[in-house]
Amino acid sequence: MNRRSAPHRATAAAPATDDPARPLRPRRLTARMKLTLTYALFVVVAGAFTLAVIYLAMRFVPNYPLTAANPRDESGAPSRQEILQTLLKASGLTLLLLALVGVGGGWFIAGRVLRPLQDITRAAKRAADGSLDHRIGLTGPRDEFTDLSDTFDTMLARLQRSFDAQQRFAANASHELRTPLAINRTMLDVATADPDGQDYPRLVARLRETNQRGIEVTDALLQLSALDHTSPTTQPLDLADTAQEALDLVREEAWTRGITLSTDIHPAPATGDGVLLRQLTLNLLHNALRHNLPTGGSLTLTTEPDPAHPGRAVLTVTNTGPLLPDTVDHLTEPFLRGSGRLAEKDPARRGHGLGLAIVAGVVRAHHGDLTLTPNPGGGLTARVSLPGR
Repeated sequence: MNRRSAPHRATAAAPATDDPARPLRPRRLTARMKLTLTYALFVVVAGAFTLAVIYLAMRFVPNYPLTAANPRDESGAPSRQEILQTLLKASGLTLLLLALVGVGGGWFIAGRVLRPLQDITRAAKRAADGSLDHRIGLTGPRDEFTDLSDTFDTMLARLQRSFDAQQRFAANASHELRTPLAINRTMLDVATADPDGQDYPRLVARLRETNQRGIEVTDALLQLSALDHTSPTTQPLDLADTAQEALDLVREEAWTRGITLSTDIHPAPATGDGVLLRQLTLNLLHNALRHNLPTGGSLTLTTEPDPAHPGRAVLTVTNTGPLLPDTVDHLTEPFLRGSGRLAEKDPARRGHGLGLAIVAGVVRAHHGDLTLTPNPGGGLTARVSLPGR
């Protein structure tokens, strides 16, 4: 038995779209038309019900000829049948008038009600085209539409901040990765132009140092990317042990810089990845050392159970340093150093601008909380709260 496939019928009302994720929907009645017809139907049904009640009530009118009070006067009173027939005609005209009023009034009311939704739709289309700098900003009392508008504006603001941060990240990452390559090329060009006048051991050492810096930036970027796409392997641990291990690795640097280390380490049971949490603590300590006072600075490291949230553990690093603005949340943005976007001239104080970004990534991966607070006398306090055992 031969089977013929059914002919393909294209829906003329379905709009074409270049977005494969957007479904093709046939174009039927608009929401405004649906509301209009609903209002009109409601008015007609309500009117019909009212007139039906009146009609049924009129059927109880006595079915006998009505006469005038004075028998000698001519009676012009209609009979019940005539009254019912007149009522039916009037009811038909009334229902037609109600239908017209319902359609016209419903169309007007639906337009007024759906106008905020049209503003939101236009804003959503602009956002879909890549424009995130606009806001709906509906005014008036709070209702479902203003709640939707405020939520949409908040989403647009967060998306704009996220995209701006991604663009800055891409630009800064390109700059950070290009700088070591450009320095290496310059040194090699100079050595090629004057091979006899070069101190090759020094040249090799500088090339190695510059290459190592590029490797460190790349490793940090890979680590930062992995934190946003993979979940760490967690196990019970004590933040006190993690803090002590990281502290031992920075004692020599603190002594070299003349910075006083203070500790107040108490058992702080937590759950997390020991390697990542040690890197988190080490990054906080390096940040506190490199952005401290030139001389006579101090650094304090504490661990304890979270007094505000039982069942969680807290690690706090406090350092002296220059005065910071009241808002320091932007410090977790990649490639943002304490002195801005430019690297420190002192190699010993130079960082990649990724330390606090990695800290924020580790905290986020552990479902913890990171709080950065500028100290009144200068410096920063970093507080990390992590889930307990």
